[in-house]
Amino acid sequence: MIAARDPFGNPIRVQHEASVAAVAGFINGFLGYTPDILAVLAAAEADHSLIVQACAAALQMFAEAPSAPPAARAHLARAAKAGLPSTERERQFASAVAAWVDGDAATAIGQHAQTLAEHPRDLCALKLAQYHAFNLGDSPAMLRLALLALPAAADLAWLHGMLAFAWEQCHRLAEAELAARQALAMQPAEPWAQHALAHVMLTEGRLHEGAAFLAAVSGPWSGLSSFMRTHNWWHLALFRIELGDDAAALALYDHEVWGVDKRYSQDQVGAVSLLARLELAGVAVGERWAELAGWLAARVQDQVQPFLDMQYLYGLARAGRPEADVLLAHIARHAPQAPPASRLAWQQVALPACRGLLAHARGDWATAAAQLAQALPRLTAIGGSHAQRELFEQVHLDALQRSGQLAGALNLLQPLANAQPESERLQRRLQAVCAGLGLPPPRVRH
Repeated sequence: MIAARDPFGNPIRVQHEASVAAVAGFINGFLGYTPDILAVLAAAEADHSLIVQACAAALQMFAEAPSAPPAARAHLARAAKAGLPSTERERQFASAVAAWVDGDAATAIGQHAQTLAEHPRDLCALKLAQYHAFNLGDSPAMLRLALLALPAAADLAWLHGMLAFAWEQCHRLAEAELAARQALAMQPAEPWAQHALAHVMLTEGRLHEGAAFLAAVSGPWSGLSSFMRTHNWWHLALFRIELGDDAAALALYDHEVWGVDKRYSQDQVGAVSLLARLELAGVAVGERWAELAGWLAARVQDQVQPFLDMQYLYGLARAGRPEADVLLAHIARHAPQAPPASRLAWQQVALPACRGLLAHARGDWATAAAQLAQALPRLTAIGGSHAQRELFEQVHLDALQRSGQLAGALNLLQPLANAQPESERLQRRLQAVCAGLGLPPPRVRH
C-alpha cells in the first residue's frame, strides 16, 4: 500500500501510485465541476483500496437513477473483499457513501458532519453533506456544515462558494453576496460562487446586472461538467426571460442548456424547467417537448428524488406522452414506502403537485390550481433551490389565471412584481390579470 495525501492534506491509502492523482481528480472535479472527476472510475478497475472504491461508488450515485445503487454497491463490495488498510477518515467516508446507497441520507449527513468535526478541511465531505441536505430541503444544515469548516479552510475559494450558496438558500442575501465575492476574488472562475451570486441577483431583482455578470464570466463554462455548464447557462436564460428577451432565452435552450448530456438527470430537468418557463412566458416552443420527452420516457420507474420526478412528469405530459400517467402511478405507489427522510415530501408534496402538473399540461386549470395549492406550502421539502422550485409557483399562478381565479392570481402576482420592477415577464402577466379584473394597469417602477 502507498501512503499519500489528498489535495487537502488528508492521509489516504492506495494500491497504486496513479491512484493518488485519480483521487485528487475526483475531489477537484467534484468541487470544481470538471470532468477530472471521472478518472477515478478507471483507477477503480485496478485499485481496490477503500478510498478509490468509495469515490467510484459516490460517482456512480451522482447518476441519480435506479441503476446507480447496484453499481455503487459493487465498488463498496470490492473494497470490502480486498480488506486493504485504510484510515479512519476513509472508513467514515465509505460508511457515509454506503448510507447514501441505502437511501439513508440523514445518516450520510451525520457521518460527513463527524468527519468535518475531525477534519474540517475535508471539503469533499462537506460538499457531499450539503448535496444531501439540499435534496432534503434542509438549507440550515447546509449552512451549519459550511460554517463548521470555515475556521480551518478560509483559504479555499471552494469553501466560500459553498458558504455563499448556503447563505442564499437561507435567505441571507447580504452574507451570500459577500461570500460569493470572496470566492471570486480568490478564484475568479469558481463556478459555484458565480452560480450563488446569480441567485442573489435574481432574488433581489437585479436582472440587468445579473444577465451582464453571467455573460461576462461564461467563457470557461465549456470546460465544466454538463450539470454546472448547463445550469449556469440556465440561470442566464432566466434573466433573459424576466427581461422579456424571449428569443435569446430560447436560443440558450437550443445551444447551451439542452444537448450537452441528454442522458443526465440534471440536464433533463433543467431543460424541462426552461422549456416550461418559456411557454409560461408566452413563447411558442414548437416540437421541442416531443424531442425532450423521448429522453424522459425511460424515467417512469426512477423515484430517486421527488424534485426530479415532478419535472419528468410535466415534460412527458406536455409532450402528450402516456408515460406521464404511468409515472404518476409509480409515484403514488412509491410515496408510502419512500425512505423516512423523504417520505412526507413524496406523500404531501410530490403526489398532489404531480396531479396538478398533469392537469395543467392537459388544460384542466381548476384541478391544477387546487392540487398545486396543496403542495406549495411544503414545497421546500422536495429539494432544489428557490429558483428551481419557482417553476411550480409559476405553473400554479398560470392555473389560477386560466381558471378565472383572478383575485387569487393578483394577490400572488402583485407582490412579486413589486419586488421585481425590472421584470417584463411579470409586468405582462400583471397587466393581463388587471385587465381581466377591470383594474387600471399597474404603474411600472424602474
